Amino acid sequence: MKKIKSKSRRSFIQNTAGLALATSILPAFDLYAARPYHHLADGTFRNVEGSPQRNSKGKFSYITFNKEKKKIIINIPKDHIIAEQEVLQKIKQLENTDYIGWIGHATFLIKLGSTTILTDPLFSKNAGPLNFGPKRYVDPAIALKKLPKIDLLLQTHNHYDHLDLTTIKKFPHKTAVALTPLKVGSYFTKRKFTKVQELDWYQKVTINDITLTFLPAVHWSKRSLTDRNKTLWGSYLIEYKGKKLFFSCDTGYGNIYKTLGNQIGPVDLLFINIGAYDFRPMFDKSIFHATPEEALQIGKDLKAKKVIGMHWGTIMLSLEDPFEPPVRFTNAAKKFGYSKKEAVIFKIGEIKKLTSLI
Repeated sequence: MKKIKSKSRRSFIQNTAGLALATSILPAFDLYAARPYHHLADGTFRNVEGSPQRNSKGKFSYITFNKEKKKIIINIPKDHIIAEQEVLQKIKQLENTDYIGWIGHATFLIKLGSTTILTDPLFSKNAGPLNFGPKRYVDPAIALKKLPKIDLLLQTHNHYDHLDLTTIKKFPHKTAVALTPLKVGSYFTKRKFTKVQELDWYQKVTINDITLTFLPAVHWSKRSLTDRNKTLWGSYLIEYKGKKLFFSCDTGYGNIYKTLGNQIGPVDLLFINIGAYDFRPMFDKSIFHATPEEALQIGKDLKAKKVIGMHWGTIMLSLEDPFEPPVRFTNAAKKFGYSKKEAVIFKIGEIKKLTSLI
């Protein structure tokens, strides 16, 4: 792994585990100005100005949620999962090729040049503390210990279905650089990761021949009864050989995406959540999880050429049929200016060459 390089008009250098952090100043944010809008005086965070707000009329109930969840029958299509041995063979076959593979949920294996990236690693059987929380109904495409060497880990936020502490504790490649939002880094340093860098929105790092910028999302953070929004959340813009990949944090729809589209667009490939949006009868939908149609609108706002739907088909987090999201996603593509081939759906374990996607 080469040293992270500073690459911006104005640099703010921080040395953490030997890493160098560069701050990219976009028009919406200046690290040296007064406290940014998303930083509150009490040390917590909030979404960008103009983001949707919670509707006080709806209230989440675990009793109601579990009652409604029991009514859902999970019918996993035969072609939804690729056998682990086939996945491992494909990874070996493409070891000198740029590729993208779906491990499940928001966990992707992305190889760009000499850098292998893993996003929001979730390999446990459930998303919650100990044995509590929703259980996955599809195993990871490959076992954690069978991952190829990971050079870079991208963490978007601290929710249990994205920040899996059992996975982090057992992670076999702890020399990987771990990029996290503000105040999330300690989850990794406490579990013996040696190269951890926290990022605020619009901060930028360069690793090998990849430049990454941490950007806003319409979401929130929480892992206990007392830590709501005490850690930041966000998305990653990945720039590689003139191409732009946008790996989204869980997000609802907000005006920020039109702003980002004007600042960083066009984007070649957008990874975005298309599941976990239906919470009826408690409330109509989550403002923090886009519907498949909203995901496509975000793609349009970001001027994305193709959109990959993720955050579905792995674990039950909401009350829509688990296999409804990809159907709605592809069926709505034309309405938002995409062909069905440009609204990309992976199978669990499917690996595609980057050249076939971009």
